[in-house]
Amino acid sequence: MDEVLDCNGKVLKAGDTIVVIKDLKVRGTSTVIKRGTKVKSIRLNGNSGEIEGKTPKVKNLVLRSEFVKKA
Repeated sequence: MDEVLDCNGKVLKAGDTIVVIKDLKVRGTSTVIKRGTKVKSIRLNGNSGEIEGKTPKVKNLVLRSEFVKKA
């Protein structure tokens, strides 16, 4: 499996906490994940550049690694 890097080039691992760096619209809903939202206990799904996690508003969220930074 390839290393997953955040926007600053730091390696992300399963269980890390990340912070969203940009307001992101969630496809299929009218929900927006605001900049600064923390996502705890991330999972790496094996796809290059993708991270899975949960927020209070959205369960089973998949984020691109270029829109997050390690907390």
